[in-house]
Parts: sequence; structure tokens; C-alpha cells
Amino acid sequence: MKVVAYSIKPFEKEFLSKANQKKHEITLISNPLSAETTFYAEGKDAVVVFTNDDVSAGVIEKLANLGIKYIATRSAGTDHIDKEAAGNHGIKVANVPHYSPEAIAEHAVALAFALNRNLILANDHSHHFNFTNNGLMGFNFSGKTVGIIGLGNTGLATAAIFKGMGCKVIGYDLDFPENNNIAEDVTLPYLYANSDIISLHLPLNEGTKHIINEFTLAQMKDGVMLINTSRGALIKTTDVIQAIYAGKIGYLGLDVYEFEKGLFFEEHKKGTIEDPLLKELMQFDHVLITPHQAYLTREALQGIADQTIKNLDLWQQNKCVGKACACAKNCQAPAHAAS
Repeated sequence: MKVVAYSIKPFEKEFLSKANQKKHEITLISNPLSAETTFYAEGKDAVVVFTNDDVSAGVIEKLANLGIKYIATRSAGTDHIDKEAAGNHGIKVANVPHYSPEAIAEHAVALAFALNRNLILANDHSHHFNFTNNGLMGFNFSGKTVGIIGLGNTGLATAAIFKGMGCKVIGYDLDFPENNNIAEDVTLPYLYANSDIISLHLPLNEGTKHIINEFTLAQMKDGVMLINTSRGALIKTTDVIQAIYAGKIGYLGLDVYEFEKGLFFEEHKKGTIEDPLLKELMQFDHVLITPHQAYLTREALQGIADQTIKNLDLWQQNKCVGKACACAKNCQAPAHAAS
């Protein structure tokens, strides 16, 4: 299969090469997919994309006109892809439904640790030979209540780490996992009201967008710690900023940002970013922002590459991609579909 992979970072190449074993003719480019870069897909069967690529209806139409039949995203989330438009053009879509949930979970907990123990401030002080302990007091995680919203593989992995630290773990999920001995099943209002730490592990869709907003924030404890390693738009940024000013949020750890598209994954010179909300967030001492790097472990990258190539393999065999199939309803699987 002839493929062009967009938004490829240098550190991804070895993992894709190892997974591919020269089975597919893949062109790796650093350019993001956009209306202006669709021409790279000419003569290809499939495109491989990432979360910040533009896979909107207009771009999909251009890809369809170039003969593209498949779109594979190197991510679990598919909210950046207009799946209805893909279905209308007969383009099949696949994602990476599972890849090292521990990578995301460990990063979520790392954000919580760094915030609680003021590690960034302590490191900065030490690098300036200030070895006082002023302003560095934290709290014990043991005995605290942690609320996990979304108990898929990543949410459960996060819950297990917190439970291992002696936390009481409560959770909410529309499809709460059966035979689960890690998190207690509770309602969202109960979780908001009783959690000292809340960690989000949800896909972004119409039902979850801005799940953290003025109304839900008001139900939380004063000084709550909020962690988001899933999708930026789960949080309404303007409401969260007001909650920080009011003391409702005492700690905020973000690996994703509501308006990260065009910002994250790229280097920007100081003073060139025109995003007043992001700049305001960065003024707070107890806000820690990382650049959408929770997935960035060797194990996770190899898992992503392996599943991406597997999706291409199955399409080439005229088979469905099983649980990785992210097609719209009107984008049907081939007749001889794999289970």
C-alpha cells in the first residue's frame, strides 16, 4: 500500500520503520495535513495523521479527489477527523484504540506529584542556589480521595497507581467496568463533591465537551487538584481560570489545552504566541502545563506504530480493522471483515 504519513516527528521514524518492515511504501513528512498539503497524498492509497492535523470535511474532500481510500490516525482520539465526511466519500478510518495506558497514567500522576511537592519551583530555586524550603509545602497523597472520570484502560491504570499510593479511589463511567476492585462506582455529583484530586480520562465528543465548567466546578471542594491528560476541550478554559482566581482550583495539571491546535508540537519564539488565555494560565504558580507528551514513551510509541501498520495490513487484505475501526455509520467495512 502507498501511504503518506503527516506530522512525523524525528523520534517516531525508528518505531514506524521497525513496525513496517518495508511492507508498505510509506512517505514520512513533517508537514501537518491541511488543505495546502493534501497534494502530498497524490498517488497514495492512505494517509496517516496525528491529533493536530486538519482532517475536516474540506480536506477530506480534497483527499478523496486524490484517490485516498483510508485514513489512519496515530491516536486513540478521533475528534479531529470528520468521520461523517469520510463516510460520505467512502473513506475508511482507523485509530489506535489501545497503546500503553500506563504511559498516560504515569504522566497524569507525575503532574499531580510535581504540583503537590512544588518540584518545578524547588528545582528553579536550587538552580539559583536558593536551598530554603519556603513555599514548598505539599500534602500526603495517602488517605486522599481521588476521582477518576472515565474508566477505560487509561483511567483504570491511573486509578491503580493512586490506589497503590494509599488513596481512596472513586470513579465515574457510563460503562463502569464490571468486577472492578480498584475504584468505587459513584455518581458525578458525588465525585465532584468528595474528591481531593480529579483526573480526566475521557474521549472528546458532544457529551463530554466542557464537562468541566462553571457549574461542575462549583460542586467541587475548594482547593481541588484537577488533572487533564485526555483532550483539552473537556475543560472550559475561561471557567477554570476564574475558578483558580476564586481558590476553587488549587492545582491544575494540563498535558492538553482547549486551543492547542497550531501551538502544541511546535516550537514558538517567545512573544509570538497570541493566546491570552494560555498566557494567563501560565501566570499561576500552581498550574503546570506540558506539551501533549503523556504518550511519549518508547513503549507507547512502538505500540502506536505497531497498530498503525496493522491497520494498513488489514486494509490491504480487504479486512476490517476490528476494534480500531472508527468509521462513520455510512462507511461500511469490507465484505470479508476480520473479527
